[in-house]
Amino acid sequence: MIKYIMTDVEGTTTSISFVHETLFPFAKKRLADFCRENANSEVVKEALSTTKETVKTEEAKELNNEEAIEKLLYWIQTDRKHPALKSLQGYIWEEGYKSGEVKGHIYDDVPAALLKWKNAGLILGVYSSGSVKAQHLIYEYSDKGNLRPFFSFHFDTKVGHKRETNSYENIVKELKTTPESILFLSDIKEELDAARAVGLKTIQLVRQDDVILGDHPKVHSFSEITF
Repeated sequence: MIKYIMTDVEGTTTSISFVHETLFPFAKKRLADFCRENANSEVVKEALSTTKETVKTEEAKELNNEEAIEKLLYWIQTDRKHPALKSLQGYIWEEGYKSGEVKGHIYDDVPAALLKWKNAGLILGVYSSGSVKAQHLIYEYSDKGNLRPFFSFHFDTKVGHKRETNSYENIVKELKTTPESILFLSDIKEELDAARAVGLKTIQLVRQDDVILGDHPKVHSFSEITF
């Protein structure tokens, strides 16, 4: 019996274009100034230090702060999901959301489904490669109002990567439940494959024509989901 519904974000509740055409450019435009203006904050110090450590390990190069900022900008361009970048993006996006410059895109069919499931006693949560902070922001400051109260738990890649089975094993342990009690919603075949291998129930969202289809139950909208 399903007790938990866990949803992906990009391509599932939120359009991929919003992330790539709004959020990433917003962070890229502001990242350098944010790092310079907040150079003494622990957030920026840690992010630059982690960036330098990664480059030293991967490229055997020593970077100064400005070079580390340039590397972070390159990682935005290449969509590298590095923890230092995700941390900084979260704080930059927070400024944009709170100022009203950015509103999180949510598909029209999502809010009604969340309300229906919540009223039915289901426990709702999120698992995304975006940081937990980024998840909070996109739902709290969405174009459909504050949806954050619908969600009782959030996971990001600290629990593991989304295409690896151990990540879903960790989630089951964290929720102190059984795999078959969790329904996972995502547009990505490989994520759904990994979740199903552990015993989770799965449904694939097909919101765009270029989605790689798997052999999971498929819907085009949250309104079509039944279980």
